[in-house]
Amino acid sequence: MPASTRLDNPRLIRLRLGMSQTEFWGKIGVTQSGGSRYESGRPMPRPVRELLRLVHVEGLDLSSVNRRDIELIHYLRHSRPALYRALQKAARDKQRRSSADR
Repeated sequence: MPASTRLDNPRLIRLRLGMSQTEFWGKIGVTQSGGSRYESGRPMPRPVRELLRLVHVEGLDLSSVNRRDIELIHYLRHSRPALYRALQKAARDKQRRSSADR
């Protein structure tokens, strides 16, 4: 299922993850009542949609990311594109191996 389709139904994502509304929406800084509105069909602002994608679809732990990490990513992407692509591939391969081991 494409990521855009998954983001159209945040309730489905939450239920698949087995999380309460408070837990699910709290991880991206949205109140339970706000999240409930999005689950009922109210349009999500783009920043909320992106946070939902990063945290609940991509599995990013926001508490582990800092400004230096982002600066390093930008530096590698623009100054050392071959190294950046090699690191991306290595990370994907590692994630696939760990997923296959489960």
